[in-house]
Amino acid sequence: MRIFSSTLNIRIRLAAAATGLAAASLLTGPTAHAETGSPPALTDGYGLTQVGRAEGSPTNFVVTVTTPEVSGPHHIRIVVPGSYYTDPGRRFPVFYFLPGVGDDPGRPGLAYPALLAARQMITVIPDGGLRGWYTDWARQDTAAGAQKWETFHLGQVVPFIDANFRTVTARTGRAVGGLSMGGFGALNYAENHPELFSQAVSLSGALDLGLYWVRTAIRGTLSNSGFALSGTSGSGDTPGGSTFGPAVPTDSVFGSLDEAGDLSAVLAHSPVAKADRLAGVGISLYTGAGDGNLLNLLRDEPAFAEAVTEAAQRGMKAALDRLGHPAYAVDYGNGQGWGPNCQGKHASGCWAQDLVDYVPRLERSFAGAA
Repeated sequence: MRIFSSTLNIRIRLAAAATGLAAASLLTGPTAHAETGSPPALTDGYGLTQVGRAEGSPTNFVVTVTTPEVSGPHHIRIVVPGSYYTDPGRRFPVFYFLPGVGDDPGRPGLAYPALLAARQMITVIPDGGLRGWYTDWARQDTAAGAQKWETFHLGQVVPFIDANFRTVTARTGRAVGGLSMGGFGALNYAENHPELFSQAVSLSGALDLGLYWVRTAIRGTLSNSGFALSGTSGSGDTPGGSTFGPAVPTDSVFGSLDEAGDLSAVLAHSPVAKADRLAGVGISLYTGAGDGNLLNLLRDEPAFAEAVTEAAQRGMKAALDRLGHPAYAVDYGNGQGWGPNCQGKHASGCWAQDLVDYVPRLERSFAGAA
């Protein structure tokens, strides 16, 4: 019933946003003050309340919002092409790009160069929490407070963007992607709501919760100890050893992660287990291989982390192959030849190159979206 109610609520909110746009036949979107370089003014709604003014430029700015669904203030970075303002009669598709563990969209590094260079789409980078794991947590009684991330993103952020910008509101004009934890989130959201997204991409995503080391990484982010698959925040690659908020019980997000117990609740959230829901969604997968040695955790944790996500991606690709679902899958191994700053590790240099490859493909897929 919770899943059904959440899906129904999301559809109602999206319909309301689309109806509001249709009623405003002269809508031109938020007004940016180009003469002063200030970001556009947006209107609160769908449970989101803005804190202060947006910060940045008219084409790359951050909005801070609060919501009862997720404890604390949250940054949303929005990148729009210059043509959004020079072509006021045009609607634009939207790419929702989900950050990894420890990332904050308020830091500019998550707006990768390929996203800034996009000319045919809007990019929205919402806060995914330091370890939100892109789901409504199984427990809402922890020290972390309210943690309903799926409701926040799909029931609030998506209709908020549609209501404030000239977007293509059909699924043909909406894609979701992410890195590391965000790669999990992208496929999780596309599987739970295929009616919302036409394309989904995972960059080094934690896609297979059936893998011991993926579950170990989740435990690490919840307990603030041990191995964790971290993002970068654009300020260096330091998986593990970080503080991701107050320590919470390890069954808080998906249910029990106890290896000796019943893992059925956790596995039900695994993108690999739900691959059959992706019919009609274009899937792209990117990963490296670290240095190929899973025993190198202590010596080179980013290499180990990427070896873990490579195994997860293999599981996802195998599940899609069994279903006859085509997927664009890249494994660049140790990174040689993939990009000047990629060594095949769980690191921003590789993700930047993934997006160099992916963004033009995505924009081509958006061509003619309406």
